[in-house]
Amino acid sequence: MDRALYVAMTGAKQIMQAQAVNSHNMANVSTTGFRQDLHEFMSFPIYGVGYPTRVNAVATDAGTDWSVGTLSDTGRDLDIAVRGKGFIAVQGADGKEAYTRAGDLQITATGLLQTAGGFAVMSDGNPITLPPSTQVSIGNDGTITVVPQGLAPAAASQVDRIKLVNPPEKDLVKGADGLFRTRNGLKAATDPNVEVTSGALESSNVNMAASLINMIELQRLYEMQIKGISTVDQNSQSAERLMQ
Repeated sequence: MDRALYVAMTGAKQIMQAQAVNSHNMANVSTTGFRQDLHEFMSFPIYGVGYPTRVNAVATDAGTDWSVGTLSDTGRDLDIAVRGKGFIAVQGADGKEAYTRAGDLQITATGLLQTAGGFAVMSDGNPITLPPSTQVSIGNDGTITVVPQGLAPAAASQVDRIKLVNPPEKDLVKGADGLFRTRNGLKAATDPNVEVTSGALESSNVNMAASLINMIELQRLYEMQIKGISTVDQNSQSAERLMQ
């Protein structure tokens, strides 16, 4: 009976972890450029002394859902959305290059261009810092054009270019900060084929209806495991009474 108890116990524990992943996705349904996490259930025999007669139920990381979210027009010059596949290069909290789909950009008081999450946007090598200007526009290729303060619009000039990359998705891992990094830790090369749309943002790719259904299904699976534990306990008590 302990075998059934073990399977039900580990199943309930792993379902709770899967529910946490699903809840995390639901919490980020409004996060710009968010890519939802995936999970799947697997069974692994427990190896040790003797035969592997016990099985551990495990909720494993199935990677990231790479489907593209919907684009919405904002009309804001500093909002950009990556067209199709590709990423915007930013500087993570560790100082290393990372990648995101979040294009809700802003300029700090010191002129640093960063995402709404506070990550500095990278050019091909360094964080982008803009001079004081009255107008900033971003081209399809990531080129940044500004009109310096005190000058006429005709004085607009290109000052930098956002690094846009498109590494193979299988080579990327998602960090706890929501940013993507290459598995080998190396920087991805600039891809001239990646383009952005200015004045628009990409929504999260989380399907709220599907996530709600998944939440209910996980809850029912959890209840089934708990019922299994209760049934095994009842059977064990009945067996003890028979032995008496």
